[in-house]
Amino acid sequence: MSEELNQDICEEDTYKHLYDSYATELHNYLYYKFGESCNPNDKTQDAFIKLWENCKKVLFSKARGFLYKVANNMVLNDLKHRKVVLRYQKEKPIDRTNENPEFLMEEEQYFKKYQQTLAKLTEEQRVAFMLNKVEGKKHEEIAQLLGVTRKVVEYRIYSAFKVLKEELENFRIK
Repeated sequence: MSEELNQDICEEDTYKHLYDSYATELHNYLYYKFGESCNPNDKTQDAFIKLWENCKKVLFSKARGFLYKVANNMVLNDLKHRKVVLRYQKEKPIDRTNENPEFLMEEEQYFKKYQQTLAKLTEEQRVAFMLNKVEGKKHEEIAQLLGVTRKVVEYRIYSAFKVLKEELENFRIK
């Protein structure tokens, strides 16, 4: 027996002996305790993989306990993860708004008119305006991108604003 206690788990024959001795027993334990939904086959295999990865640290006499502890913890972690997933599935985002249908229709019409007005701008105005207001680039950055001076970029953005204000009522942008 003392010879068995000092066996190195990293040796192939010893590891195979442990697998043959405990694999079915461990699978049955997981199946009886947690059911088929916990994938006892996978958890058993994963536990033996963990044993192989830690074979230098685990004594032969402690191998069975190590396998059971690792497999049990894997299943418990899996169950915790499922609880979290279920909790977030229950919290569906609300797919309705508090705005009345009239407001939503007006918003949609305004957006269409905004797109049409953007289409009326010259390409230079539209590019400078979108780079500044949509992408948040500074005038100097836009000037470098377009290969023009900063004053030209400022003029293009200003003229785009002027057109948008004329075409759209209550047009304001930050």
